[in-house]
Amino acid sequence: MQKYSVNQHLIETILAWVNSGEIAIPEIQRPFVWDSSKVRDLMDSLYQGYPIGYVIAWRNPNVKLKDGSLSEGKKVLIDGQQRVTALTAGILGQYVINKNYQAIQNY
Repeated sequence: MQKYSVNQHLIETILAWVNSGEIAIPEIQRPFVWDSSKVRDLMDSLYQGYPIGYVIAWRNPNVKLKDGSLSEGKKVLIDGQQRVTALTAGILGQYVINKNYQAIQNY
């Protein structure tokens, strides 16, 4: 029995999942700690066509999320939170919660 699968998805797909709430960040994940230069470097790597690593999500757990709700069938982000958050901030203009637990925008 296969325990996991490796799939390639477009950045637009991942961002759509974030927007729809299909991807969720568990409570145990740290706040967003990247500075603007790391966000810029990620965007540059994407523009240049460089690989940016895997994003690992766990399907169907029932864990507490950052917003206090339960995951119930969502894809829970296990690895890649900083990259995914950087993309939502840089491309979609969403707010992020920084290391001081403040909501900031405009990365």
